[in-house]
Amino acid sequence: MAPAVVSSTAPPAATQQANGKSSTRPIITPSTATDAASQIPGWVKPDLTHLLRVEHNPGSYTSRSVSLVNLPAGAIFARITSPTPATVAYSSVQASRDLHIELNCDLVYINHSCKPSLVFDMERWEVRVAENGPGLKEGDELTFFYPSTEWDMAQPFECLCKADGCKGKITGAREMDRGVLAQYWLNKHIEDLLAERDGKGL
Repeated sequence: MAPAVVSSTAPPAATQQANGKSSTRPIITPSTATDAASQIPGWVKPDLTHLLRVEHNPGSYTSRSVSLVNLPAGAIFARITSPTPATVAYSSVQASRDLHIELNCDLVYINHSCKPSLVFDMERWEVRVAENGPGLKEGDELTFFYPSTEWDMAQPFECLCKADGCKGKITGAREMDRGVLAQYWLNKHIEDLLAERDGKGL
């Protein structure tokens, strides 16, 4: 994971609790590195309404997000700018071996697919268009492969993506065959955990 700072300092207008501790949740500050690989193009707006539209559908876990932009494979789609530490939940994202975060923005509506249109790079705190795909077009559903960030899913589920080669039940990378996972871009913490798992013969 890129260098990050966890700050619990309350903003000037925030009130303090009676015990002197701030009531403000700590915010993880993504790295401000300015190397060429981490620079964000000027057209990437913090306001996600320029990038995606959330469709709230009836029923549980049926909402989805749709792209409002056309981008080539490998392009940066958005940056993760306001994460907060979290316990494992259906809405959290695993950012490293021991850290889970809430995204606190509409990126949370990006669903799983076994043929994802995006990748979540938790070392760089950015979301990119999948490099092995055709690119992103306006109207495409925004998806990523959940086991690329999640070692164990808080709520395993039956995938409904209907893509060729759909993996069926999604439980996290821990229970998936390495050969299957080799088809996907994976975060470093998942690669490390897989190396430990396979090295121990588990």
